[in-house]
Formats: sequence, C-alpha cells, structure tokens
Amino acid sequence: MLSRKGLIPEDYLLTRLAEDVLQPKFKTKSRKARFVAKNGTCNVAHTNIREQGRFLLDVFTTLVDLKWLHTLLIFTMSFLCSWLLFGMIWWLIAFAHGDLDQKGDDFVPCVTDIHSFSSAFLFSIEVQVTIGFGGRMITEECVSAIVILIIQNIVGLVINAIMLGCIFMKTAQANRRAETLIFSKHAVITVRNNKLCFMFRLGDLRKSMIISATVHVQVVRKTVTNEGEIVPLDQIDIQMDNPVGTNSIFLVSPLIISHVIDKNSPLYDLSAADLQHRDIEVVVILEGVVETTGITTQARTSYLSEEILWGHRFVPTVSEEDGMYAVDYSKFGNTVKVATPSCSARALDDAGGLESVRLQECSSGGASVKRRIRHQHTKEL
Repeated sequence: MLSRKGLIPEDYLLTRLAEDVLQPKFKTKSRKARFVAKNGTCNVAHTNIREQGRFLLDVFTTLVDLKWLHTLLIFTMSFLCSWLLFGMIWWLIAFAHGDLDQKGDDFVPCVTDIHSFSSAFLFSIEVQVTIGFGGRMITEECVSAIVILIIQNIVGLVINAIMLGCIFMKTAQANRRAETLIFSKHAVITVRNNKLCFMFRLGDLRKSMIISATVHVQVVRKTVTNEGEIVPLDQIDIQMDNPVGTNSIFLVSPLIISHVIDKNSPLYDLSAADLQHRDIEVVVILEGVVETTGITTQARTSYLSEEILWGHRFVPTVSEEDGMYAVDYSKFGNTVKVATPSCSARALDDAGGLESVRLQECSSGGASVKRRIRHQHTKEL
C-alpha cells in the first residue's frame, strides 16, 4: 500500500512479495469498474456539485484534505497577508498622527522609529511573532495604536492555532497508520470445519497494536429489486466468523478471517463455475484505534471474482522459535490447493451436507472400481 504514495515501487510491496509466484493466472475479461482499489482508494468521482459553498462551512477539514503544496502555500500566504495588512494599518496610523515627518525632540509618536512603509511592515512582523528587537515600540500617545496592537496579537494567535493544527492533523492522519496494515492479495473459498467458507488474511507490520480492531465485509454487486429497480452498487453486509469469537480481533499476528457461507450469505448460490463469470466485489474494511496516538484508523481493500481462489487455503505463517512466536511474512499470501466441492453451498445443503457428498463420491468411486474389476475379469475369460 506504500506504492500509492510513491514511496516504493509496486513490485516491492510486502503484499506482493508474500504471494506465491505459482498462483493460477486468470485471463482478464471485460467487467464493471472496480469500487474499491487494492490499496484502499475508492473509485468514485463526485461531479456536478452545485453547492460548493458547503466546503467553506468546514474550513478546517477542507484545509486538511488539500494537497501538501496547497496547504503550505496557504500557510505562507496567511502570515504574509496578515503582516502586510497590519503593516499598512501601522503606516496609516503613523501618517495620520504625523509620525512620518521630522519633528522636534518634544514630539511623541504613536510608534517610535517608523519612517516609511518598510519600517511599518517590520514593526508588524515584530508585533505578531513577538520578536521585539527593541528599536521600535508603541507609546501611550495613541489609543488607536493600542487597540490595533491588541487586535493583531489576537489575529496572530488565531492564525497560528489554525495553521499549526492543520499541519499537525495532516502529518498525523489516520491513513498513515493504515500503510502498515496489509491484506492478502487473494481470498480463498474452501472447507473449514465441514462448512464452505470465504477467507482472507490480514496482518499488522508494526509492534504497536490496533486497539478494538473490527472487520467489516460487504459484497458489492449489481442487483434488481422485485419492482424492477436496478441498484448498480448494492452493498450487502456479510457476517464474519472472527477467530477470537467476538466482534473485535486481537491483531498481534496475521489472522485468517473467515465467513461461513450459509443460507443467509450473499455467496450462498455461488459455485466455482459461477465465480469466473459473475461480476462481484468483496470489500474488506479494517477499523481500529491507534495505540500510540488514539486516532481511529481505517484500512480497506477488495477482492474481485478473479481474485478469489476456489479450493485453496492459506499456509501457516506463525512458528515457535526459541521460546517466541515468529511470523514469516514471505508466506503471508501463499496458498495451497485442497480438496473442495465445486458446487455452491446451496447445492451442498440440498445434497444433505458435506458428509453426504463425500459418501456419494466414495460410493460412486467404489462402484467404478467394481465395474473395472468385472470388465477385466470378463476379458480374461
């Protein structure tokens, strides 16, 4: 996922290195656009927004969402503009009071040592950033100058608070933490505990934990209602069977998250043959609180039908070495083939379950063996 920031090449991602080079390759076919990319970005373009002023009602969020170049440009211009504005005001005060003209020693100016706009601009900078070189200072002569001094200090504090807060929020954005949350490139469908399951693997590369981590999975597909309404992006939640038995997961080592394909699952009618012809997309969302900052983070990915391997399961990545558990991330996305019925979960239930299907296969296999033995005995006679 670091490739979306241009930090490292796509070919050197851990999520790519973890994959088995012998994974089966499927031919690309024309399909609908992807809803969520593998790196978590949403493939949605917002067009024809008429009420653009709504973005100005939430200026802080708008500033945080801007690109770094635009944010730094606004950061610089906000200070320059305020210095120029109050420099002009200090020059006008000096001009109105006659401070710019050479007077006698008995004359008391509003601000000492202001002789031009340049000196007024320098005094504006000294006031707002509290430098105080000592050559220029305000006197008790002008009440207006005292009021402007108070206003400029308040405005400077507000600008500092907004811009520094914006810079801090951009550097501590939640998606930075999501760069070290990885998902397997492929998902698998296989049998686990005598049930057909959809599974994928996720992991965290950092030692600092994600607190209260939860996984949400949705199937995004095109559906048609009973009234004939076409829903191009129908998002259907599917229930995950977390390995710790609760809604939260303990993401210390890579976990395999599974979904039991039962009658309540949107994948209930999906078979191995249908998987390569249907346009479905499974979106995975991992949410949690960053332990070090307390900020909620979210990592996303998705699996298209051609990225779901039927009849595969993930290889183990955790082993015990020298009294510790070691995680081998080179095997993170590796899978192996296992015996899996190619029919859908509905067909399995109609046939009486997985045990019945196995008995039927054994009986059919035994009958074929008997026929071969009988045929060979007839030829010998």
